[in-house]
Amino acid sequence: METGQRIGILTGGGDCPGLNAAIRAATKIALQSGYEVIGFRDGWKGFLEDNHETLDSIKTSGIIDRGGTILGTSRFSPLRTENGAQLVLDRYKAMELSGLIVLGGNGTLSIAGKLHRQGLPVIGIPKTIDNDVAGTDYSIGFQTAVQIATDALDRLRSTAESHHRVMLLEVMGRRAGWIAVYAGLASGADAILIPEIPLTGQKMDELCQMVKGRKKKGKHFSIIVVAEGTRLVENEGLPGLVGETIGKIIEEKTGLETRFSSLDYIQRGGTPVSYDRNLATCLGIKAVELVREGKYGEMAVLRRNSITSTPLEKTVDKEKTVTLNVYRMAAMFFS
Repeated sequence: METGQRIGILTGGGDCPGLNAAIRAATKIALQSGYEVIGFRDGWKGFLEDNHETLDSIKTSGIIDRGGTILGTSRFSPLRTENGAQLVLDRYKAMELSGLIVLGGNGTLSIAGKLHRQGLPVIGIPKTIDNDVAGTDYSIGFQTAVQIATDALDRLRSTAESHHRVMLLEVMGRRAGWIAVYAGLASGADAILIPEIPLTGQKMDELCQMVKGRKKKGKHFSIIVVAEGTRLVENEGLPGLVGETIGKIIEEKTGLETRFSSLDYIQRGGTPVSYDRNLATCLGIKAVELVREGKYGEMAVLRRNSITSTPLEKTVDKEKTVTLNVYRMAAMFFS
């Protein structure tokens, strides 16, 4: 495939803090390396529709601390369009690109991996607050989401203690409970419920007994973190958010006043913490290096405290779920 000295960048899937830091880093390093940088708006949708703009040092200046993405995003998949893969390859050739950098979570990166199989010179950068992309220790946005959830739990504790209540906080994590585990561990939560461990009737009874036991010990409040994907094995189909449903069951079984809160999209927005800014910057630099070296089909990752790369092939249709040893560390403090 014929290429020129141009690098394309797009962001796909849900937004998260740190995307702009990665766009900034990749753009500035690419410019220093002699490339022109083309930003495609609204993910793969903008790529197919030729909706793009030239990125320069001015457009990417002062955005390292901004949440969201200056390029916009969407969950559009070209693979669901007739002849979509060929249309992507044709657009890539027409734009005379040297490589395409794709920032995304499981869905977006799986698309990138499948398109690479068909000849697209693409490099991935993992971003998702759920931290469920395989092949990397952390994804861009995760640490910020954990900090937001931790701050919320710290605030809920003061209310729970003052009113002698059980307080539940529902956080994001449809299939992986990383945010719940890390935020719960950081805030000293009394219980953490995650998708990886289905909540059976027996486990629900044990949870209620734990809450009642705390009161008998003179601990008149409890803090529980619930990942949104937690499955209630014997109560499926009940209306409402999972955390709200669990709260009602706890109140009914224990007689203790129970309240529920959900962070919902608040976790995905706002200013990235310094960790995410640094991670995004390092991954943006690595992505340009991979393009420069012609190592397509790779994803820039953090592994064992080093910035490296791994084949996109290893991320296609895969998810990184919470390992039991991590959960057990948090569970040591349940009471």
